[in-house]
Amino acid sequence: MSNSEDSQQYITDIMVKEEDDASGDESDKMDGIMLREQDRFLPICNIIKIMKVPVPQNGKIAKDARECIQECVSEFISFISSEAIERSVAENRKTVNGDDLIAAFGSLGFDNYVEPLQIYLNKYRESNKADRNLFMDSNFAQSEDGATTNDGAKP
Repeated sequence: MSNSEDSQQYITDIMVKEEDDASGDESDKMDGIMLREQDRFLPICNIIKIMKVPVPQNGKIAKDARECIQECVSEFISFISSEAIERSVAENRKTVNGDDLIAAFGSLGFDNYVEPLQIYLNKYRESNKADRNLFMDSNFAQSEDGATTNDGAKP
């Protein structure tokens, strides 16, 4: 089953559950998860901030255009995420990582994004590693100088 079919099946299952909840008794409502439409989409304020960047200062963005982009962006993220989740599940992992997302871009035909995302991910990891090393070095330097250690006691 493809990712779009998975997404459609998920949406169909939710819609069926909502119909059952509307016609069922109170215990049915407690068992299922009610998915509201706004829960499926990214917050509109975030979308508007991003959309305003290329628009001239006196330009405006129509409400239906904002809502359309909100829906498209949210669907795109779900599409990529579901493919990445399938990969992590296939490898018996519970955590989706950056490599899973990059592989999802490649397998879904977004090959133009794979190389730039891989470069970004590598730089991000190097930056985090450097920050972690800097933190560890500063803690080591404090304990060498006779300052207090992490537990608050003198060495």
